[in-house]
Amino acid sequence: MIQPRATKVLVIGYVWPEPRSSAASGHVMQILEVFLQQGWDITFSSPAGFGEQRADLTALGIREVPIELNNSSFDEFISELAPDIVLFDQFMMEEQFGWRVEKHCPDALRVLESCDLQSLRHGRHQRLKERLKTSDDNNDFSGLFAQAAREEFEHMANTDLAKREIASFYRCDLTLMVSEVEIQLLVEQFRIPRNLLHWCPLMVEPAANAPVAFEDRAHFLHIGNFRHAPNWDAVLWLKTAIWPLIREQLPSAQLHIYGAYTPPKATALHNAAQGFHVMNWAEDALQVMSATRVCLAPLRFGAGIKGKIVDAMLCGTPNVTTPIGAEAMHDEESWPGAVTCTAQEFAARAVQLHNDKALWLSAQNQARDLLASRYQPSIHGPALIERLVACQRHLSDIRRDNFTGSMLRHHHHKSTQYMAQWIEVKNRLNQE
Repeated sequence: MIQPRATKVLVIGYVWPEPRSSAASGHVMQILEVFLQQGWDITFSSPAGFGEQRADLTALGIREVPIELNNSSFDEFISELAPDIVLFDQFMMEEQFGWRVEKHCPDALRVLESCDLQSLRHGRHQRLKERLKTSDDNNDFSGLFAQAAREEFEHMANTDLAKREIASFYRCDLTLMVSEVEIQLLVEQFRIPRNLLHWCPLMVEPAANAPVAFEDRAHFLHIGNFRHAPNWDAVLWLKTAIWPLIREQLPSAQLHIYGAYTPPKATALHNAAQGFHVMNWAEDALQVMSATRVCLAPLRFGAGIKGKIVDAMLCGTPNVTTPIGAEAMHDEESWPGAVTCTAQEFAARAVQLHNDKALWLSAQNQARDLLASRYQPSIHGPALIERLVACQRHLSDIRRDNFTGSMLRHHHHKSTQYMAQWIEVKNRLNQE
């Protein structure tokens, strides 16, 4: 009896995954693990250079194939591979390679892994910059956090980034979204058909061992890739407004800040006398998180869901964050720590969690319940596979009903194809 071959998946990554450096890469690795559990045949490609902390995909049985932008060698590669599913990691990869995939593998299911809604993050960043220009108050951001969905839409709708990103969603057969809030925004404000989107949050297994005890922990922690603008802004707000307030109440408190790709501007903030320690990259984020009593995540802008907060929950470490940090992460469940809008309240709640064992244990229990209710791989993994298989089965219907996507592919792919071919010829001539 002839056994059916495994589904072939090609992942085109914006970068090679670095799960210990960013939540975005961690989410990609979780999706790859779901595919591996199905016995699927996976190839991972990227035009990016290899990063310092990239995952060893070959050890997992995943082929690694570097590719080039604006180079027809990709056409030969994908024609020979003939994948059943192509997963674009971030919409920029769909912009670059989507037309080549459609031309050479028209029957492959085209899926976009969005990570977060980048145009929303960008719009919120611009709004924060405007707020900081017009106000000297670096403490209260209640008004900034209280934006309604309609206001978010108005900030995004006229930007080039939003038009590019939303167009890419339409051109794909399915887009994976980590945030239910962002799905609601796309459906209700941008009128994207709900059937083109799939909720796929972070998927994590609860820790097998009991968390480190309250008495065996000390101090505060912030963690996040410094290349991610919301993390750098959070460090600045900690330094200028929040940490001085915490030190007023806890003069011996220490804050340890970890992050990949630490720039000189960050190390310049290190001040041991103030208990403000910039520690560079943490080789084991869960280990340093488990040794900490409270995680601080003062995010004034951002999108998606936050890996640092999921890590804190995994380690039984209560956290203090903002409405941006908590967005789409808990629905109606109790928050495992505190959600605040002002520097004063942020500092007060952080100190309270640090000192009050009963409150700290309650937050830890809430974290365990939240992980079990929203982030279980045993729920979201099968749901993802079921959705992909259903999309493959009904691919012709999905594309027939998505005329907007067909129209956008026609215009975008033609212009992108000719530009790519022109760049390739130009590069070849420059090398001769």
